Amino acid sequence: MSSSIVNMTEELVKPILQEENLELVDIEYVKEGKNWFLRVYIDKDDGVDITECGSVSEKLSEKLDETDPIKEAYFLEVSSPGVERPLKKKADFEKNIGNNVYVKLYEPINGEKEYEGTLKGFADDFAEIEFMVKTRKKSVEIPFDKIAKARLAVKL
Repeated sequence: MSSSIVNMTEELVKPILQEENLELVDIEYVKEGKNWFLRVYIDKDDGVDITECGSVSEKLSEKLDETDPIKEAYFLEVSSPGVERPLKKKADFEKNIGNNVYVKLYEPINGEKEYEGTLKGFADDFAEIEFMVKTRKKSVEIPFDKIAKARLAVKL
């Protein structure tokens, strides 16, 4: 049920985002405690502000009221993905070459299931990440289809 609501929401929000020149980052429909939340994460190259989030929220809310795909009560939240935005699509990786990333894998590569480091490149469906082991730089190539989760990572 959750995936059908996410898909329906994606169909409804995409024309709104195209009209506003915004990008869809992610959609989640989750239950937290006794409440359901429909969260839509949007972005653009120089970031989104609260006015843009509010505009998308109003327009999407109208569309959701018209089609009424969700029977239970829920909260709609439209926001920026924040500084640790998820990397879901190949284009997300291509746009973030040179940035610090965190990647979690479905299965280990070189004995590790998690890597954090600089995304050095993305080509032929492989992400190249340079990371530190103590004082030595190392590099790993990760097939896109082995990535369970990926996001930008704040470097402290």
